[in-house]
Amino acid sequence: FINFLKNYNNPNLTVSFSAERSIEDEISRESQSDIGTVLISYIVMFVYISIALGHIQSCRRLLVDSKISLGIAGILIVLSSVACSVGIFSYFGIPLTLIVIEVIPFLVLAIGVDNIFIIVQTLQRDECLQGETLDKQIGRVLGDVAPSMFLSSFSETVAFFLGTLSTMPAVRTFSLFAGMAVLIDFILQVTCFVSLLGLDIKRQERNRLDILCCIKSNEEMSGVQRSESILFLFFKNLYSPYLLKDWMRPIVIAVFVGILSFSTAVIHNVEIGLDQSLSMPGDSYVMDYFSQLSKYLHAGPPVYFVLEEGHNYTSLEGQNMVCGGMGCNNDSLVQQVFNAAEIGSYTRIGYAPSSWIDDYFDWVKPQSSCCRVYNTTGQFCNASVTDPSCTRCRPLTQEGKQRPQGKDFMTFLPMFLSDNPNPKCGKGGHAAYSSAVNFINNKSDVGATYFMTYHTVLKTSADFIDAMKKARVLADNITETMGIKEKNYRVFPYSVFYVFYEQYLTIVHDAVFNLCISLGSIFLVTTVLLGFEVWAAVVVSITIAMIIINMFGVMWLWGISLNAVSLVNLVMSCGIAVEFCSHVTRAFTVSTKGSRVERAEEALSHMGSSVFSGITLTKFGGIVVLAFSKSQIFKIFYFRMYLAMVLLGATHGLIFLPVLLSYIGPPVNKAKTRTAQERTRGTERERLLYF
Repeated sequence: FINFLKNYNNPNLTVSFSAERSIEDEISRESQSDIGTVLISYIVMFVYISIALGHIQSCRRLLVDSKISLGIAGILIVLSSVACSVGIFSYFGIPLTLIVIEVIPFLVLAIGVDNIFIIVQTLQRDECLQGETLDKQIGRVLGDVAPSMFLSSFSETVAFFLGTLSTMPAVRTFSLFAGMAVLIDFILQVTCFVSLLGLDIKRQERNRLDILCCIKSNEEMSGVQRSESILFLFFKNLYSPYLLKDWMRPIVIAVFVGILSFSTAVIHNVEIGLDQSLSMPGDSYVMDYFSQLSKYLHAGPPVYFVLEEGHNYTSLEGQNMVCGGMGCNNDSLVQQVFNAAEIGSYTRIGYAPSSWIDDYFDWVKPQSSCCRVYNTTGQFCNASVTDPSCTRCRPLTQEGKQRPQGKDFMTFLPMFLSDNPNPKCGKGGHAAYSSAVNFINNKSDVGATYFMTYHTVLKTSADFIDAMKKARVLADNITETMGIKEKNYRVFPYSVFYVFYEQYLTIVHDAVFNLCISLGSIFLVTTVLLGFEVWAAVVVSITIAMIIINMFGVMWLWGISLNAVSLVNLVMSCGIAVEFCSHVTRAFTVSTKGSRVERAEEALSHMGSSVFSGITLTKFGGIVVLAFSKSQIFKIFYFRMYLAMVLLGATHGLIFLPVLLSYIGPPVNKAKTRTAQERTRGTERERLLYF
């Protein structure tokens, strides 16, 4: 059908068309067209990671000090965790969705790369103790940073797994795959990646080239020297002291509170739904169909009011509850739909319904020439047949002119539904109603039936959602007035677009539920893993909640609607926000400085550069590439939301959170202070902390 219409050509006709499978086909085609853009995005991130991990001492040692092979290994570990998650759930028959394929690698790369940068950069800044072997040094460094990594990864894992409580299939599937991928990624990083890191340092100590490790460099160097990156020195000497000055901190709090107030004020104005045209490629034939539909048609999609099995159509009372002609109830099904069509601008019902039962009554009347049977066989005789043996179904008596009831009703109804309209009888029901009536019990009873009408012209997602809501309200009212609620059958509406828009009736509830579950689980896990530092967990939760609320503010400003795709991104932003907040907060809780301001400065100095280079710069490079996507859905729901996610996460985690901790951070834990002093005695970390 689609191929025929695509190839049809007539200079006098322009045909716009769509089939029920068209939207799904075109979304699939669009996804495939953006594979190149997504691959370039990931390649940009891979290149940055591979280069940024190395600390080059001199140009002559470029190929020795670089960590391209380690960066590639780290990326492969991240991708392996995604593959493991997909494999595990595919084994149990849980289907993979397009959102999972497009979103989870981005999420796990953000979380995984951050941990990689923290391990590598902390080790690069560390100085080996006298008589300490490499494996013991790595173990000591891992003992310092692994709790922070475990805190963030376990918080995210629990938050995602609890997200499977959602009733939305897209969110539930994403949460399952994401939770497992993050968990496996953490396990591989503290085992496999740490082992690879040790091998890479041994290669560097032996002056062997990166990647080409069999080749030895002529540039000799005694061991791997401790090094501090320019970014680390910037955070330590310039950024942290300046941000936490007494006059700067109130300004930061005021600005972020103002932004939060704005986002809270506009959160209810975020649109709900997904414009179908956004999910279509620009050259799609469906785009022409949508355009012509809203431009020329005066009727919207057909809507069917279905009366479920159980109603008695053979009794006069049962007929009066449904029909719309003479003698029918004023609040009958057909009459209520007709009344709704009279105020179509409100109800979104465009026309009076097509009523099979009213047309059947007109067809079976003896005054018409429609209902005839052969007097010899009793079989149906079409009105176009000229045969003297064809006689009226019912006599021209007063009783015959009444509506058929009981056995008569069921005798002639199959004839009506098989009769094709013709010039002598236009009421034949085969064309209009052949599928409107379902027979049961060997055609001795009527089962479910429908009454069809049309919605008014619907153009936007808000129109479609409102039309579905109003149709359901009308159907519920019909069920109520017919008094059939307690009889275990009802009236319900159906239109072909309902399957796409039904999710939006509960999406606000689903969004609140999922985000609250995520925040609650992050609070509980953070509380436990920080040694029951409840106040520190409160500060982390407040910051993450601010990021989420501000995400809604960005969605309103940037025209991003709330739907399954954006809700998955919001749930994912909870996970990425943990990465921006938890490392700095834990560094604050284990800091042994005297005042809150000094502890916040030390935490930001120690973790800020790793978080900034690990997530912010990595993601920023990959996100910018998505701006060049051909697809509108990629530009809006991935480029815009990912960019907002990273920028809001970075500004809250690296600007607002340290300032908030400097005001209301938890007090110094003396037990942790003594433990930290023992662990860091004689190391670079001790000099950073105490001098």
